[in-house]
Order: sequence, then C-alpha cells, then structure tokens
Amino acid sequence: MHERAGQQAGRNGSNVNFIVSDSGANVLNSWNQEDQNLQELMAALAAVGPPNPRADPECCSILHGLVAAVEALCKITEYQHEARTSLMENADRVGNRGRIICITNAKSDSHVRMLEEFVQETIHEHNKLAANSDHLMQIQKCELVLIHTYPVGEESLVSDHLKKELSPVLTSEVHSVRAGRHLATRLNLLVQQHFDLASTTITNIPMKEEQHANTSANYDVELLHHKEAHVDFLKSGDNHMGGSSKEGTFKETITLKWCTPRTNSVELHYCTGAYRISPVDVNSRPSSCLTNFLLNGRSVLLEQPRKSGSKVISHMLSSHGGEIFLHVLSSSRSILEDPPSISEGCGGRVTDYRITDFGEFMRENRLAPFLEPRYKNDDSLEVPLERAKDQLEKHTRYWPMIISQTTIFNMQAVVPLASVIVKEALLDEDVLTCQKTIYSLVEMERKNDPLPISTVGTRGKGPKRDEQYRIMWNELETLVRAHIANSDKHQRVLECLLTCRSKPPEEEERKKRGRKREEKEDKSEKAGKDYESEKSWQESERLKGLLDREKEELAEAEVIKDSPDSPEPPNKKP
Repeated sequence: MHERAGQQAGRNGSNVNFIVSDSGANVLNSWNQEDQNLQELMAALAAVGPPNPRADPECCSILHGLVAAVEALCKITEYQHEARTSLMENADRVGNRGRIICITNAKSDSHVRMLEEFVQETIHEHNKLAANSDHLMQIQKCELVLIHTYPVGEESLVSDHLKKELSPVLTSEVHSVRAGRHLATRLNLLVQQHFDLASTTITNIPMKEEQHANTSANYDVELLHHKEAHVDFLKSGDNHMGGSSKEGTFKETITLKWCTPRTNSVELHYCTGAYRISPVDVNSRPSSCLTNFLLNGRSVLLEQPRKSGSKVISHMLSSHGGEIFLHVLSSSRSILEDPPSISEGCGGRVTDYRITDFGEFMRENRLAPFLEPRYKNDDSLEVPLERAKDQLEKHTRYWPMIISQTTIFNMQAVVPLASVIVKEALLDEDVLTCQKTIYSLVEMERKNDPLPISTVGTRGKGPKRDEQYRIMWNELETLVRAHIANSDKHQRVLECLLTCRSKPPEEEERKKRGRKREEKEDKSEKAGKDYESEKSWQESERLKGLLDREKEELAEAEVIKDSPDSPEPPNKKP
C-alpha cells in the first residue's frame, strides 16, 4: 500500500510537497512554483507505479516519509529566499511554519503515539542542523495531522483526538476514516477548516450534451473559495440560500444561479472583493467546461435564487492572469445614498413608535469614560462594563416601544415617577416625588379627567372612563413592581400606590353615580337619535303622499280635457 505525507503553506500561497513512502521516501515534487500544479503531480504519481510484490513488507514504513517531510520543511522556498535577501539584517523575521498530513494505517493508539514522538524527535534534530546552516531554516511551528485509514466494514482500532500540543513547536491531531470515497471527503473537510474555505454551488449551467450536440442540459458545479465571499450573506441573514453540498463533501453550501454570460469586459461592476476559486470535482466534465469557458475571457454573473421579487446579482465569475476569481458585487444600497423612507415597520406605523422617548433613553444610557474606580457594597471593584449593562437592564425592564401599547408613558404627570423608579437606590426626596405623582393621578381620577388612551383598532368612543383609569393603574403597578427588588424604598412606593388604588366606599359610590350618569347620557343621546330618525322618516312619508296625490289629480285633469264626450266649459266663448 502506498502511503504519502503532504505539507506546508507559504505566505504567498499554498505550497504543497507530496511524498510517497514505502521502502524509502519518494519525493514527487519540490517547493518551486513550476512544480506546484496538478499536471506535474499527476505525472509524478503515474511514475510511481504499483508496489513491488516481491519486496519485504517489513522494509515498507511510513517513518521514511516522515523524515523526508521534516527535511523538506527545513528547506528554503523561493519566497523565503527572496524575503530573507530583501530584509538582510532582519532575515530572522522570515517565518517557517508548516503542516504534515500523514495518511497511513496505524495498528493501535500506542502506534500513533510512537509516530508523534518520532516526528517530535526528528524536528528537534533537524532544527539543530538548520541553526548552523545558511541553506536551511528552523521549523518554528509544525502541525501533524495523522489520518488513520481502515477498510470498509471493519472497526477502527485507533481513537480520534483533537489538536493537542506536544511541544512548543509541534501540535498533533488524529482522524480515523474509512478508505475509499470517505477518505476524500475527510480530506476536503480538513482543507476547508485549515484554509477557512467555503462552498458555493453554481446551478442551472447550460451545457451541450456530449453525445447529442443539438441538445443541452443544466448542470451544477461546486466551487471552493475563501469564506469571506459569504460575509454579506451572513450579515444580511439570508439563510434561505444555504443547503447541503451535492457531493456530500461539505456541511453547507451557498447556491447561486447562472445568469446570461457577459462578453463586454469594459462594463464595470461595484466589486467589494475577489477570491480565487477551485472546483470541488476538478476532473468532472461540468467543472472542466466551466473553467475553460471562463479562461477564454468570458464573465458570468450569478444571482441569488428567490421565490418572488426581482433578481439580485450578488457575484461574478471572471478570470485574471490565467486564474479564476469569484467577485463579490455590492447587492445592497450604497452608503453614499440616502436611506429609504420607511412607511411601515414591524410594530405598525412608524408614527406610532416612541421615537422621542427612545432618543431620551439613548441619551441617558450613553457610555462615558470611567475616571475613578468604584467599589460595590461588598468592597469588590465595580467593572464599568458590567455597571453599564446593569443600568441598561434596569431601564428596559418595562419599556413599551409603541405609543398605542402604553398609557402612562404618554402622560406628562407620570414622567417624574418613571424617571426616578429605575434608579438602583431611591433617596427620601425620590420617594416623595413618586408619592406626589401618585396623588396627582388620584386627583385626576377624582376630577374624571380624560386619559390619552389609544383607540386604534376599536370602534365607537373607546373604553369608559373607569376602564381607562383601571388600565392606567395596572400599567403603573407593572412598572413599579418591575423595580421592587432594587431597594426597600421602592417597596414604599408600591405600598403607596396600592393604598391609593383601594378606594373608600364613598369614592366607589361616587364612581357608581358617575357611571350611571354616563349611561343615562348615552341612553338619552341614543333615544334622541332614534326620535330624530323616526321624525325624518315620517316627514319623508308625508311628503311622498302629497306628491302622489298631486300626480293623481293632474292625471285626472288630463283625462277630462282630452275626452271627446265631455261638455264644453260653461264660460267658454264660441
């Protein structure tokens, strides 16, 4: 069985070195840029050939490949050489970090620990050699990823473990995966996690059938790119475009729809980012057709699939210098434009929001520099951030957002109490202010003054005056009870409120008389309306009868005048 170890990423891109290990280490490519392509790698793998059946199995070991991997990490790449040459006296600032991915079949957990210790010792020895050489670099940080493969249908003898630190230079993680397609899936996931990649699936790509040139079918191609290309989706909360990867390779993929290709390269688009892409299935026919199409100088716009509304062009595929990039287009309003006027909001009409009160709320909760340290009652240091959060929590325990949902916050008489009750501790003056506010509300109720009750969604004149005050007292009690645990003086305010709500018998009798008077006025008003309607109906009936009689008399006169047998009027002259 052929085993391989691959590694290392430079700052200017991902440099990969493949090594096949059997009776010795067979290095398939180098760090040079001309070797960093798929064609060179496929040719090198084809030259490896099958294992020698007559070779001694005991001579085949993964240790040869691990030693070659550490040696390759110590070699200087072209980019590192250029950086060290340009910095000269600051050449030590050039870093050398890499990753070793070892795909093998381990016998047990103890075998895995042996491989980890072997890599740790090998790095330590080669760092000593590199310290005394101008052509080698010490390994500053190395990640060892051991992938244990086992046949399908069998149980794994090796336990997985997350990344752990073996030394200041080396970290290790172990993954157990079944051989075959499961191995490719796991490698894709590791690549996605290590390089912060995301998946985008291009749907409805029209392609001509290979066997039937006159017909075409729609295909999907899954692409890999940096996850920052999806930042706008995450900010906007458009989760409806997410889905499962068709290949089952990635947990989530963003779906974008193919648009008509654009051949006019002069056309400019407001682009906010460009990221290199790579197809997930590089050798498939749809992926090959798409890449060749783009490399020929064509550009493709991609739109977000929507069930309704106009389409939104959010991305564009285009090639530059022989590489394909996914361009992120600005699909939202420009920051230079004026914001749109809002007519309706989630809470109803915009005019129904407590906008002025919210501005006052923000002013009272502004953050300010914390100049001197403060201490709590238990002599512990008060954290400014926690104090600000605590104040914000107190101010929002009861704070209706819409005018029609509150009564007390629409009353100027309640403002003194509402502004004081949110304090953590009340002074005697504050308690007196709250009591005066409650007494003034009692006086308003005694005088039967109207309250600013919203009549939105109700018919008629709205609730009765008693019902209005009952709603007001209930809301005021809710506000005070929300802060009752702050201090004992808050309890005194609540007691005053409850005492004023429990009216004496004569007050109740007066309210009953007031209710009867209101009902009597309503009945008399209704009776008056009924009498007026009855009177108008009778008048209309009387006028209708008079008109009918006049019409009948006119008709009779016409009949008498036109009859040939009727005598001449006596006063008519010949």
